[in-house]
Amino acid sequence: MLHCGIVGLPLSGKSTVFNVITRAGAEVKPYAGGKTDPNKAVVSVPDKRFDELVRINSPRKETPAQVEFVDLAGLSRGAGKGEGLGNAFLSFVADADALIQVIRCFSNPGVEHPEGSVDPVRDWDILDNELIFRDLAVIENRLGKLRAKKKLTSDEDKEKALLEKCYDCLMEERPLSSIELKPEEWRQLRGFSFVTLKPQIILLNLDESQNEESKIPKWEALKKRAEEHGAKLCTLYGSLEMDIMDLSPEEAAEFTEGLNITEPGRERLIEEAYRVLGLISFFTSGPDEVRAWTLHDGETAVDAAGTIHSDLARGFIRAQVVSFDDYMKYNSSFDECRKAGVLRLEGKEYIVKDGDMIEIRFNV
Repeated sequence: MLHCGIVGLPLSGKSTVFNVITRAGAEVKPYAGGKTDPNKAVVSVPDKRFDELVRINSPRKETPAQVEFVDLAGLSRGAGKGEGLGNAFLSFVADADALIQVIRCFSNPGVEHPEGSVDPVRDWDILDNELIFRDLAVIENRLGKLRAKKKLTSDEDKEKALLEKCYDCLMEERPLSSIELKPEEWRQLRGFSFVTLKPQIILLNLDESQNEESKIPKWEALKKRAEEHGAKLCTLYGSLEMDIMDLSPEEAAEFTEGLNITEPGRERLIEEAYRVLGLISFFTSGPDEVRAWTLHDGETAVDAAGTIHSDLARGFIRAQVVSFDDYMKYNSSFDECRKAGVLRLEGKEYIVKDGDMIEIRFNV
């Protein structure tokens, strides 16, 4: 299962964010005595389409899409050079498929900022620089080995040129995600698990007073930087959402009345994490089970069949496919969709779309 690693400076509210995402009521265990083991949790992906299929079918079993979140220790200055939890911590970051960088925007006199003041742009710089230092160390190590060789193969020459290109990018304090790479270059770099090449969500951790963009410190600079880096900018009222986590929707609405906060950030963040991981959902439904199946965006009908069961991929004949909207329009029935001419028979190479309703025809 793909997972998002949650990173941030100490006291940025990282563990609060993790608790909000996972609805964990208890305090997340601290990283004491050099402990680096991350906290992990698998979370259901909110999806109104799935909820509607459940409502219609009243199935005996409900299986939503899921994604894993991993709460990592606070990333402080020097981690990229091996200081503090250093290399052990960054190895967990390298294992993540995407990163959520928690940036502190809230002020709290009772929780002193480790840098002495609230400055989200500076904090983002610190986080990015530590990740850049990590990738630079990996490149320097590999280039050292290549340069020590008397003669390089053709493949090694190409690798050396690509790594030097990456090195120059990092020395300009730009993440590797800012480089335009050809498909074969992506494949070459995959084994290095470069952390600045991973898709990222920049999560601004706010308090309830910061309910307008103008009240978020350095908002315009943050927005511009996110656009330049190709990162998704999200917001979350971490402490507030912890407070309302166990309340009913009616009680939560009353609690936030007058705060100009119309939508909790938890569901938006989980949905965005699912998207930034490059995942989509297709559905199967009936009285026995309604299920959201997870695929990588761009995968095919035969991949979908194999996700359900290997026998379906092995004996694949055709996939019956209808969009979710058409399925709902025509009485949530494949037969009715067929009569209306919106049901399609697709072959192995069909690229599955998010929200497709699929039935597989197979023979083994």
